[in-house]
Amino acid sequence: MSNYLLFEIGVEELPARFVSSTLDQIKNNLTKLFNEKRISFDNIQILGTPRRLTFVVDGISEKQSDLEEEVKGPAKKIALDADGNFTKPALGFMKSKGLKEEDVVFKVVGKDEYIFGTIRQAGKETSDVLKEVLPQAVKMVVFPKAMRWGGKNMRFARPIRWMVTLLNDNIVEIDLEGIKSSNITKGHRFLGESEFEVNSLQDYFAKLEENYVILDQEKRKELIKNQCIEVAKSLGGEIEFDEDLLEEVTHLVEYPTAFYGEFDESYAKLPKEVVTTPMQQHQRYFPVLKDGKLLPNFIAVRNGNDYRIDNVKKGNEKVLEARLADALFFYKEDTKRDLESYTEKLKSVVFQAKLGTIYDKSIRIEELSDKILKLLGLDCESEDTKRAAKLCKADLVTGMVFEFTELQGIMGREYAKIGGENEVVSEAIFEHYLPRFAGDILPKTNAGVALSIADKLDSIAGFFAIGIQPTGSQDPYALRRQALGIINILMDSKLDVELKELALLALENYTNIEFNKEEVLSHMMEFFKERIKNLFRELGIRYDVIDAVLSSKIDDISDMYARAIELNNWLQKDELVEMLTAFNRVSTLAQKSISSTVDKDLLKEEAEIKLYNEFNDTKDKVKELLNQKKYSESLDCFASLRPSIDAMFDSVMVMDKDEAIKNNRLGLLKQIYDTMLSICDLSKIVYK
Repeated sequence: MSNYLLFEIGVEELPARFVSSTLDQIKNNLTKLFNEKRISFDNIQILGTPRRLTFVVDGISEKQSDLEEEVKGPAKKIALDADGNFTKPALGFMKSKGLKEEDVVFKVVGKDEYIFGTIRQAGKETSDVLKEVLPQAVKMVVFPKAMRWGGKNMRFARPIRWMVTLLNDNIVEIDLEGIKSSNITKGHRFLGESEFEVNSLQDYFAKLEENYVILDQEKRKELIKNQCIEVAKSLGGEIEFDEDLLEEVTHLVEYPTAFYGEFDESYAKLPKEVVTTPMQQHQRYFPVLKDGKLLPNFIAVRNGNDYRIDNVKKGNEKVLEARLADALFFYKEDTKRDLESYTEKLKSVVFQAKLGTIYDKSIRIEELSDKILKLLGLDCESEDTKRAAKLCKADLVTGMVFEFTELQGIMGREYAKIGGENEVVSEAIFEHYLPRFAGDILPKTNAGVALSIADKLDSIAGFFAIGIQPTGSQDPYALRRQALGIINILMDSKLDVELKELALLALENYTNIEFNKEEVLSHMMEFFKERIKNLFRELGIRYDVIDAVLSSKIDDISDMYARAIELNNWLQKDELVEMLTAFNRVSTLAQKSISSTVDKDLLKEEAEIKLYNEFNDTKDKVKELLNQKKYSESLDCFASLRPSIDAMFDSVMVMDKDEAIKNNRLGLLKQIYDTMLSICDLSKIVYK
């Protein structure tokens, strides 16, 4: 077996949300430090539970690689005095690098000579280097919330209680602020041995399983999933998995045992989300369904075996009963009034001190969504959209949403239906919050699309107007997420609308605030452009392709993405360098033109006349292909001008002494450049 390092950090139970990120951070820290310290390795395997973080480094080298590095010192005129002796600066340099006088030489760099020396250092044993690297890798971890304990200076999410460090079956003695490493670990807190020795990697894994610890998080997740499916089958139903919840439960247990509980059937008659939200968000239970309808059961996962599982079941049922009783109470109280009656209460809920109340925001959303529908030519749905806008925030002041904030929009839709609102209005109330998070569903109805864009755009416009913008990692009002929501909606719905026009409509709603409209609009468009760049990069588009596509106005975003995809593929052509060289020359000279007007009578040379005629034919073809959204073909068509462009540059002096002829030739290049921009800006493409 190749050399290995086993490093286990034993902790008080970590919050589930910290386990994966902590494993990743320490892995990255180890990788960085090993590279810096010249320790080679094949890979780092990460394994973790809420009580232990384990790292297995395969193929780790037995020692550091030897160091041989040439270092540069002061110039010769500074390093030597008039008698040719080394000066204090030269001696200081040698001392700092551990060099002797016979170790240094002078080399010419540019016009001067400098003192040079070669540092040679034999690599240390890996076991010695680990004593520095492992504590440092742990201390470098950053948490949203961390704590100190036992008088230590370091911070960690929870106190570290033990460490195991084995290098090829041998203990490496590590000291992490008084926490000494050994070969002693602990089993499951309730089922395993309190302490036991491990003498090898195989011994470590085998003994953990014997002591009720399933270390591999993926194996643990699969076990939880299969257990839940089997329990659901025994109830005659099927499990409804939420991947985030499954991930969280995986990091809450070391030895999972799934079991079911029951609740009163009357609760199952409530809207599905009213029951599943307390289950999933508050109790970490999985709902059970049959034919899409809730069964009066839930599935939970215990950190342990099935010993006295009936008592555990009763305890969980009792807790859920209290939660569901609260939900039922709020539901009954809320439905005693229609949804519209809650809108008056929104006048007392502040959205933002300078931007007014939630009631004020709902009025702005109503006006903006109506303008958006008109812009999109969907005026026929105006009345339903206005009605949905009026009601969309009303559920925020209901008892149910006050208690279970995750249900905003969901309860609005439910209460709207109960109050007799039609399907379009009810669905738009829910959809106006979409998408709520990365990967969430998007609105599908026209009213929902208009309302969602209006809601998010109103927030962005308002905060930008009062000078509140995201900075660095700070984005307290989630404006980045809302901007990405708008972009994703526009892409998904394939709406041919200019984003700048939408932003301007949103700013025009803020008549009670003084601000420079043009300046704020410019900041907003830069903000959106950055979000589009980030999204396109995540979707696999080259950065220079993104710049090329975003060079013109931001109009139909889904169309821009289609252009980017086709340009990405088009750039694989063999003659790319020649094409880009030619069009870069066009771009450079086109910037010097004072007009794009071309007088055919001023065209004197055969090469420029030929280019002019070919371009006029090509221009119309490119326009037609763009209208058909055939972007790759339009690029091919435009690129067919390259030979004629090259010929003109080879035989014609563009910057002629005659001012009229010069401007005429620049005008022709400007027309070619403008046609290129209608597809994308090829001058942005990096080909070296």
